[in-house]
Amino acid sequence: MKTTSARVAGLGTTIFAEMSALAVRTGAVNLGQGFPDTDGPDDVVDVAVDAMRSGVNQYPPGIGIPALRDAIAAHQERWYGLTLDPATEVAVTTGATEAIAGAILGLVDPGDEVVVLEPYYDSYVAVLEFAGGVRKPVTLRAPDFRLDLDALRAAVGHRTTAMLINSPHNPTGMVLDAAEREAIRDLAVEHDLVVITDEVYEHLTFDGAVHVPLATLPGMRERTLTISSGGKSFSFTGWKVGWVSGPAALVRATVGAKQFLTYTSGAPFQPAIAHALGHDSAYFEGFAATLQARRDQLCAGLEDVGFTTYVPQGTYFATTDIRPLGFDDGIAFCRALPETAGVVAIPTQVFYDDEDAGRPLVRWAFCKQESVIDEALRRLQALRV
Repeated sequence: MKTTSARVAGLGTTIFAEMSALAVRTGAVNLGQGFPDTDGPDDVVDVAVDAMRSGVNQYPPGIGIPALRDAIAAHQERWYGLTLDPATEVAVTTGATEAIAGAILGLVDPGDEVVVLEPYYDSYVAVLEFAGGVRKPVTLRAPDFRLDLDALRAAVGHRTTAMLINSPHNPTGMVLDAAEREAIRDLAVEHDLVVITDEVYEHLTFDGAVHVPLATLPGMRERTLTISSGGKSFSFTGWKVGWVSGPAALVRATVGAKQFLTYTSGAPFQPAIAHALGHDSAYFEGFAATLQARRDQLCAGLEDVGFTTYVPQGTYFATTDIRPLGFDDGIAFCRALPETAGVVAIPTQVFYDDEDAGRPLVRWAFCKQESVIDEALRRLQALRV
């Protein structure tokens, strides 16, 4: 009896499930999986509860309720000057992960090459394999994790059809600068490529770093499919409300795949996220400032323990090099850490094709309460040499 397809057999269990299970089993402080340990705004919760109680509990339209599609379009215009038709150029998904899956399955054929920045969110690899696409990684290297423009150009060949770009970048926290954005734009236009952008951390940038969507650059509006979600911006990761926006043809292709994944979901959460997207600038600025303070707290503490610590420009995550403490294998280090120090982190090497580039790197989440970060840092003092 065949029990597993070939496309799934080689993927194994996601590192997030493995490390979160370790946290539960050992009682470790979980700085691994990127979810906040506090909920988002009460008024957003109230809208969801009201929706449930007023009967918004059945299937919403497959592309999302009109109010949310309108809110997404308004958000893109308000923040970035992008004008969208919410009827044809916006679709709601079950989180950004499904949006990525729908985009790849809807736009990539077997043998198509897709340029991806590594380290990468692990779903990219899985879905590209499902689609039969060929990933062409461009490696972001410590200490600054900047985009190597020569490597980017070398990655684009005659079989390249798309680029999958994540900025603000998980796990490194890098935010694309103007020169990097221009290089991506120039290659995309020259080679007539589709660009899929994962922008879920769009509002979580620090120290004056500015997120500029690639779709805003000349020649990019017509070839860019933008992905984001409410989970990261509003601390409701479990609601799984994401979206895609861009040219109608690219959105239609994504929905063509998405309709056979979940079809639709999150009926009472959709009006709540629509409401959330209307929050004023003070909310977004305040949330980013709070996270920046948590970042500074964690990075200073990790440096004090003895790690080489790379301070991110955005996202939920900071990266360290574990070699100053006598370790050189991130996977072995993270699997032992719950027992040795009572903390869980994520080995970054699982997000690289080039394992040597990621082998000594470990990712830590700072989207946690001050007291949780303090406790994790206290426990990590056991590693000091």
